[in-house]
Amino acid sequence: MTLAAETPAPVPLPHSDPNLLARRLGYTGLIPLIAGALFVWLLVGRIDEEPFAFVVRALSSYAALVLSFLGGMRWGLVMPSSQWHGLVPGYQRRALWTGVTFSLVAWVGLLMPPHAGLAWLGGWLIACYLADRKHYLELGAAGWLTLRFRLTVVASLCCFVAAAQI
Repeated sequence: MTLAAETPAPVPLPHSDPNLLARRLGYTGLIPLIAGALFVWLLVGRIDEEPFAFVVRALSSYAALVLSFLGGMRWGLVMPSSQWHGLVPGYQRRALWTGVTFSLVAWVGLLMPPHAGLAWLGGWLIACYLADRKHYLELGAAGWLTLRFRLTVVASLCCFVAAAQI
C-alpha cells in the first residue's frame, strides 16, 4: 500500500456562500482602504506633512489589520477540523502556521517606510488570497472565493495606488 493511499483527504464542511450581511460587511470593510487611497492620491503635496502622514499611517494600519484578520480566518476555518478523523496529517498545523505568518508579515509592513510597506501589504493581500483559494476549497468554503477575490483586488489596488503616490 502506498503512502498516498493511506493519507485520507480532509472531510469538507458543507458548501456555503456568503449571505447578504457578509457581502455588505465585506464591501463596507473596503471603505477605509478606498478613502485612504483616495485621500493619499488627492492630498499628496497639497497638505501639511503631519496630516498627510496620519492618513498614510491610517491606511497602512488598516491594511495590516485586514491581513491579520485573514490570517485569523484560517484559524477559524480549521478549528472545527480538530474533530475530523479524515484530516490530512499536518494540514491543520500548516493552516495555523500560515495564519500566524500573515499577521507577522502585516506587522513587518507597518515597520517599513510607508511607500514600501503599502506595496508589501498589497502584495501579501494577493498572496493570502492565492493561498486561501486552495484552503477554502478543501474546507468547503469555495462559495466565499468570489467575494474574497473582489475584496482582495480592491484592497490590494488601494495599497498599490497609495504607495505609488508617496
